[in-house]
Amino acid sequence: MTVNDTDLAPEPFRISVDDAVIDDLRARLLATRWSDDWDNDDWRYGTPVSFLKPLVQYWLDEYDWRSHEAAMNAFEQFRVDIDGVPVHFLRVRGQGPSPRPLLLTHGWPWTFWDFAQMIGPLSNPAAYGADAADSFDLVIPSLPGFGFSSPLSRPGVGVAATADLWRKLMRDVLGYSRYGVMGADFGAVVSQRIAHEHPEDLIGAHLSRYRRPAAAGGLGASVVLPEEYAPDEAGDFERDAAGAKLSASHLSVHSADPQSLANALNDSPVGLASWIIERRYNWSDRRAGFESVFSRDDLITTVMIYWVTQTIGSSMRYYYETARENRPIAPGTRIDAPLAIGVLPADVNALPRLHAQQDTDLRQWTRFARGGHFGPAEVPELLVDDLRAFFRPLR
Repeated sequence: MTVNDTDLAPEPFRISVDDAVIDDLRARLLATRWSDDWDNDDWRYGTPVSFLKPLVQYWLDEYDWRSHEAAMNAFEQFRVDIDGVPVHFLRVRGQGPSPRPLLLTHGWPWTFWDFAQMIGPLSNPAAYGADAADSFDLVIPSLPGFGFSSPLSRPGVGVAATADLWRKLMRDVLGYSRYGVMGADFGAVVSQRIAHEHPEDLIGAHLSRYRRPAAAGGLGASVVLPEEYAPDEAGDFERDAAGAKLSASHLSVHSADPQSLANALNDSPVGLASWIIERRYNWSDRRAGFESVFSRDDLITTVMIYWVTQTIGSSMRYYYETARENRPIAPGTRIDAPLAIGVLPADVNALPRLHAQQDTDLRQWTRFARGGHFGPAEVPELLVDDLRAFFRPLR
């Protein structure tokens, strides 16, 4: 089932950043011209200089990119050109009697490495004290124009095009006739589209949220009414509205004129860190403190992947292209593949269970006790358990 019998042969890939790139980065960090900033310790004006300065000092003095590069290179990675789009993906074969193929898709400003803590438990559960029968063959691609799926020079690649690419990756490149999908943020949108258009491919789909197709397609949002939330979802309508405000600035810029901002962020590592880290701060579950969610190394490594690949511009264009794909799914279209939804309490999206119950073959709905928008990086152990429970009865 996993033999590639097409011309789409993937090439082995290793991350190897030139020393000159690291040296140039260091020079830029040392030459940072800091903005004036006052009365901003609560982040209400955006990422505070008081947070960034010590982070940059750590970046200069203690952060070791090579150790993180080596950790990523410990896993088998490939690149393949599909329809003129470079696709980077990590592949980990399951250690068990009959591993299920599972495609994991990230969002923005994520990278494939946000799934790092889930790789071992999902691929080799016995090594983590779980049942070997719950093992998965993992395929973890970088979205087109993100990280090592670059350089992207073809316009028009948004979520609909990505769903097509991922189907070709799984079926034509890797030879999986059926597989599972899991996604959050853009990854949930891509995975939902595969479930809408090709349910016959899927063992099941595990999403961070379900959003009904909107007549506008692209980034258009379907209408959600407060009365559609169940009693155990009290406060979720308000949380979803508050989350929309936390997403408004980047959605507006990325969808309208992303290149203007890309010109600045591609030139300044501190500017890039400021734009990315604000989202990590605002969208994560910080009840125990921001440092308990993401370490300094976590934050810098995410920024580094965008920096060394120079993909902040193409990653932001993903919004522009998605908003203009003009390939809507008709409102009311049902998902017939088995579906699971994992609701994280500090996520910026909080959509009603009712929609999924009415529109899909909903098999599992889990409300987690903790975690935010970056669930795979924040609460990997909860998502691993939920994925195992969902896929266990499915074949």
